[in-house]
Amino acid sequence: MSDLSDRSLNVNLLKEPVLRKLCEVLEKSNSDNKGWRKLGDLFSKSRRFRMSSDEIEMCSLKVLELDGSPSRMLLRLMGDRGCTLGHLIDFLQTMGQTEALQCVKPPGIQILIQPQSVAVIAGHNLRLSCYAVGKAGVQYQWFKTKEELPNRSSPDLVISPVRLTDAGFYICRVNCGDNFEFSQWAQVDVFNVATSYGMGPHSLEGRLKVVIQPQGQRLLVGDTLQLECGAVGRPIPRYHWHRNGVPLLFPEASKRRLLIPYLLLEHQGKYRCEISINNERTWTNEVDVFVGPRISVQFTGAVECSEDDVFAFREGLLLNSTQEPPYATDKVALLIGNLSYQNHPQLKAPMVDVYDLTNLLRQLNFKVVSLLDLTESEMRNAVDEFLLLLHKGVYGLLYYAGHGYENYGNSFMVPVDAPNPYRSANCLCVQSILKLMQEKETGLNVFLLDMCRKRNIHDETTPNILLKVTANIVFGYATCQDAEAFELSSSGFTNGVFIKFLKQRLLEDEKITVLLDRVAEDMGQFVATKGKQALEIRSSLSERRALTDPVLPDGGSDAGRSHSRQWAKAHELPESMCLDFDCGAQIKLGFAAEFSNVMVIYTHIVKKPEDMSFCQAHVTNLSLDLDVDPKEMNRETPEETGIYLLSSSLPQHCLYTRLSSLQKLKDQLEFTVCLQGSFKAIDELVEWTTDVNIGKPLIAKLDLHRTMRRNSCLQTCPMPHSPSQSPCHSPKPEHFHHPQDHGFLSPHCASPYLEVYLPLQGAVGGSDLTSSTLYDNCCPSGHACVASDLANSPARASIPIETTDDISELQTVFINSLQLHHQ
Repeated sequence: MSDLSDRSLNVNLLKEPVLRKLCEVLEKSNSDNKGWRKLGDLFSKSRRFRMSSDEIEMCSLKVLELDGSPSRMLLRLMGDRGCTLGHLIDFLQTMGQTEALQCVKPPGIQILIQPQSVAVIAGHNLRLSCYAVGKAGVQYQWFKTKEELPNRSSPDLVISPVRLTDAGFYICRVNCGDNFEFSQWAQVDVFNVATSYGMGPHSLEGRLKVVIQPQGQRLLVGDTLQLECGAVGRPIPRYHWHRNGVPLLFPEASKRRLLIPYLLLEHQGKYRCEISINNERTWTNEVDVFVGPRISVQFTGAVECSEDDVFAFREGLLLNSTQEPPYATDKVALLIGNLSYQNHPQLKAPMVDVYDLTNLLRQLNFKVVSLLDLTESEMRNAVDEFLLLLHKGVYGLLYYAGHGYENYGNSFMVPVDAPNPYRSANCLCVQSILKLMQEKETGLNVFLLDMCRKRNIHDETTPNILLKVTANIVFGYATCQDAEAFELSSSGFTNGVFIKFLKQRLLEDEKITVLLDRVAEDMGQFVATKGKQALEIRSSLSERRALTDPVLPDGGSDAGRSHSRQWAKAHELPESMCLDFDCGAQIKLGFAAEFSNVMVIYTHIVKKPEDMSFCQAHVTNLSLDLDVDPKEMNRETPEETGIYLLSSSLPQHCLYTRLSSLQKLKDQLEFTVCLQGSFKAIDELVEWTTDVNIGKPLIAKLDLHRTMRRNSCLQTCPMPHSPSQSPCHSPKPEHFHHPQDHGFLSPHCASPYLEVYLPLQGAVGGSDLTSSTLYDNCCPSGHACVASDLANSPARASIPIETTDDISELQTVFINSLQLHHQ
């Protein structure tokens, strides 16, 4: 029986209601760096316990199970290593996870006033206050970092006058009988500047005042830029640097000291820092930073060259620049093609378009996920998983082909299960996805939207999506605003107009906007769509970023590497296997991937007895989730079962079955292989069967079918999401007949196919998709453990901290080394 007042209780003995509520909080807070991953990271860095990265990954893979809980798995592993309730409370306090603490701490001490961080000038007075109430009288202990301050037992910590050496991190421990509680961390910055700023040495009054201004600099490419500013006030001010009026988006830009270790020419500009406290805001002076090229010039005689002369070379005499070429820390692409709509006209081209684009992007070292025919929840979940792969410097590419529309500058992708009529509540907003991608500090965001952009007159929703000002966004719209995107209608398979020309240019080593400009020119010469469809390009790209840029991995975060590894495992094909039957026949069971959610199963007779006149093996009893038509299974040619794009790469003389919509698979894929044979001496057909379980192949491991996800992509479309809010009417589908010398066209948005008299374009090419994985695995590296063990004293603890970088570095040392003593 668990007792929350017993800090020595093993966490495995917590009551089920407490454990369930704690797990809910930890999984809900994972995106805020206060969830189970952070808890596991702190636990693994403690020398007393230890936990390997493989065990952390094992916890993360629990999300693939129907009722799996990473938090519950982590807590069980912690308990197996002897983690007690006291240890757990210490870790949660270090994380600043107050909601989780409420689940495991008994009611007792309540801290009403928390000490606040402050920036102050040397010579002034410093006062930090902590006030708490408890069932009995409370006592106070103050600490600076991990050292207890002697004779400091008052709720107010006063230092007068404050010195430079008093800068640091402070915390108060409140004792009440055998219980205790820690306040939040308070950071103290002390500036050694003159006091002629209108503030006396005995009063701070919480005013925001800039006391250190940045200084302009003249540097060369490859130098290190350091800009510093400072302000006093309570709580401690927040900083954000801007260049040429645009906020900088890398982590160092939110610190008091801006550091750019390797300058490029593009870093030149006017810099200033925005400083704020709560709702009060001020700015530093704006300063110029000049960046000149490093050059190598050979002269026949002795020539004196000043620094100003070096800057004069920038425009006309740049001979050998050392500017670092652009690169990506990774390249990931999500390709979605919707064609089999339930309530809207069917499409053809998206399947071929996604297949061709997949092969080309893999040649450019992109990790590609290609998916066909996704419902709304599946699309949202796929986008969620895609966002997990993005981090700083990654090139992210999203391609969508299918029905769509555009309202008020926002583009919407229509899932295959969208009702008729549909509105924004049933669709995914591209700009909302872009907003989440920007938060990942990606190096390049490319959106290729092969869909109609007609206005949906029955959807008056106007989402207010505030995008960051960044210079790494490229939109390639297959058609102009308020126009259709067409695909060539034919009896066979061919590309849409956009991909027909894009695939001819995609491998060119050109800036992405230059490449798309050339595609636009090519499309403009196409007689069939001239005056009906024109490529529109929108870009905020200020660098020469190209899809051909090299990949130079930076290692990424532990969570990022774990997600990449999990994502890779979710794209593995089952291994081919040989099945032996009692009759002496041997069957090869093979697998191939056409898309990330489309798999081919083929059976091949490897060996049969000499007296067997007929032998054939087929698969049966497939999961009902896949909704496979038995008439299209076990066909003698790939084309008969709908396998057109892989037919040339599959082995011959087999029986083929195509399984689409693997994302709908709820359980492991089990089926029966049935061998039918007849012998020369016996006319009757004899059957042998064996059951096969291949787990969850390809994308099925990610359970995209689930309605609710931990990090649901409902965030990406912040519109009402209720069937009752859908309109009662929608535009009736229009049919567009455009007779041309080259045949008829069909818009993505509305009309059914019309016969054309165009020669079928070569649609298939590129790499073999039958490999066992769709891209390489990424193995996370381990972490070094930190400092010493937690003390055995019942008073040892760690505490909630503010989420600043400096405090985050402090927390691990504190939890492993702090020794507290009862008064």
